[in-house]
Amino acid sequence: MNDKQRELFQKASEAQKKAHAPYSEALIGAAVLMADGTIHVGCNVENASYGGTVCAERVAIFKAISESSSKQILEVLVVSDSEKPWPPCGFCRQVIAEFATEQTLIHTANLQGKMKTFKFPEIFPEAFTPKHLD
Repeated sequence: MNDKQRELFQKASEAQKKAHAPYSEALIGAAVLMADGTIHVGCNVENASYGGTVCAERVAIFKAISESSSKQILEVLVVSDSEKPWPPCGFCRQVIAEFATEQTLIHTANLQGKMKTFKFPEIFPEAFTPKHLD
């Protein structure tokens, strides 16, 4: 991990501790680095209705968009408490696609620091983006 990835990992790990996951017991944290250099974090927040559940990645992205001066995601780091790092779900990938570029990096990690890195198009090829609405 480079210094920026370590910072993202640390912040995502701190957010992961705040997860509300009484149903799945899957504690997830995320950190999003925006083009303006700000980092925003989120954790998954489950709901008894299940449909009201929001993933850590979306919490972090929504905070970034509402609190940052940038609308461009440079990197996303997702940390899970599982042995094998979890990637963003399909719904999160679609939300990432709204603010990502072909150079946006997606890091998946576990609490022990095992990490895999992808460019966004590798995990979501042919994403539906705002360009499709032009």
